[in-house]
Amino acid sequence: MTFSIDQFRLDGKVAIVTGAGGRGNSIGRAYALGLAGAGASVVVADLNGEGAKAVADEIVATGGKAIAAQVDIVDPASVAGMVKAATDAFGGVDILVNNAALMAELGQLSAADVALDEWNRIMTVNVTGALLCAQGVIPEMRKRGGGRIINQVSGGAFPAISIYGISKLALLGLTTTLARQLGREGIAVNAIAPGNVTSDAGKLLTPDESPFIKFLEMNVAMRVRGMPDELVGSLLLLCSQAGAWITGQVLHVDGGWVLRP
Repeated sequence: MTFSIDQFRLDGKVAIVTGAGGRGNSIGRAYALGLAGAGASVVVADLNGEGAKAVADEIVATGGKAIAAQVDIVDPASVAGMVKAATDAFGGVDILVNNAALMAELGQLSAADVALDEWNRIMTVNVTGALLCAQGVIPEMRKRGGGRIINQVSGGAFPAISIYGISKLALLGLTTTLARQLGREGIAVNAIAPGNVTSDAGKLLTPDESPFIKFLEMNVAMRVRGMPDELVGSLLLLCSQAGAWITGQVLHVDGGWVLRP
């Protein structure tokens, strides 16, 4: 097969992006717009229904196809409703981007002192929520002969130095496990690990004057911060025919923060 740039196109594909309608300048919004720009029909899913509708309307206004879905990713019935909305509107599901997570809300929680209910809340949203969404779409992907699941992890998981990082390291374990179990069915499962991004949430958690940014300035090979749009290229690779032989991997998009052989 000869490579063609058209292999990055997603015409006829249906994508769900969770956490895509929250804070205005977000990675989820960038993902939803990027997928729509590549030709996919997009379900913009978020706990914030108004935010999801705003992003879906933005896609439609530029000639794309999108609907909004209000979803609580830790509620199986709500996840089932999101998947039904996708199939009712567009006929199925080919792509799931598990982007929804708790991050900026967590601040600097100490693992040594965190309350059990808070620990459970973080793991439920950041790990179990991704599992429930994957379980929700896998039957639809099987009907269509394959699919793509992309989990949003984090540079902060390599190594984990926070509870958020621990949750993302666990999500990477889910990624490799599902990749092994689903690969022969044509369902590829990968992860993207962003570095420090100039999303609203990223700037809230690590403002320019924070010690963490000073640490990155001394260690990152390129720019310390990237823009949400700079993650979209990696997403399109993992979602499209161009990346069809990639599964069980994590792509670090972080300017050289995490350097791995």
